[in-house]
Amino acid sequence: MDNLLIVLVIVVIIAAIIWGAYASAKRRKDLAAWAGMHNISFSESREYIIENTYPQFTCLHQGSNRYSYNHLTGKWKEHDFSGFDYHYETYSYDSKGRRQTNHHYFSAVILTSPIPLQPLFIRPEGLLDKVTEFFGADDIDFESTEFSKKFFVKAPDKKWAFDVIQQRTMQFLLDSPRFNLQLGYKEIMAYHNSTFSAQQFEQAADVICGILERLPDYVVQQQKGQA
Repeated sequence: MDNLLIVLVIVVIIAAIIWGAYASAKRRKDLAAWAGMHNISFSESREYIIENTYPQFTCLHQGSNRYSYNHLTGKWKEHDFSGFDYHYETYSYDSKGRRQTNHHYFSAVILTSPIPLQPLFIRPEGLLDKVTEFFGADDIDFESTEFSKKFFVKAPDKKWAFDVIQQRTMQFLLDSPRFNLQLGYKEIMAYHNSTFSAQQFEQAADVICGILERLPDYVVQQQKGQA
C-alpha cells in the first residue's frame, strides 16, 4: 500500500510538471500572437536589472533572485509600452529548521506619461485594509463612498491624489478591470499578484491610458510646467 501511494504521488508530480510546461508554452504562444497583432515585440529572455530601470516601483524590489521575462515592448496609443512577467523568491523555514524557497510570479504593464507625474498608489481594497483603517491607516477617502470602499489610495501629497482621481476617473476605475496601479515620476505601472493573459496585458494598458486621458486640463498644464 505504501509503495502504491508513493507511485501515485510521483505520477501526480510528473503530471503537474508536464501540465505546467504545456500551459507555459501555450501562454508564450498566445502572448507572441497578441504582440504580433499589435506591432509589439516579444522576447522570452530573462532580464535581471529591470528594478534599476524603474526604481520607483516598489513591487520590483521584493525578495531575491529577481528577474523579468516574456517581455512585450512597443507603443500603445502613442505611449511607450513595456509588459513583462516577473519572478522573485522568498524563504521560510519548516519545523526542523530547513529552509524552503517560495517562488512568486506576477505580470505588469508600464506606460510612459507625456507629462511629469507624482507618486500615487491605487489598488482594490481588501479585508485587511478595512481592519487597518480602524486603527488609522493612511488610506485616502474620496467624496464617492463607493469608490472609497472599493479602492485603497495612498500618496505623499493628498492634493495630487484628489487632482488625479476626480469623479470621472473614479467612475472609470469602478467600471474597469481591477489592477494595482502605481504612478511614478515618468511612468504608470499596472500589475496583479498573478500572471496576465494576453487580454489582461491589453486591459492593463487601457486602464493606464484611461487615467492619463482623464487628467484635468489644469493638472496637465501644471505638470507641463514641471518639465
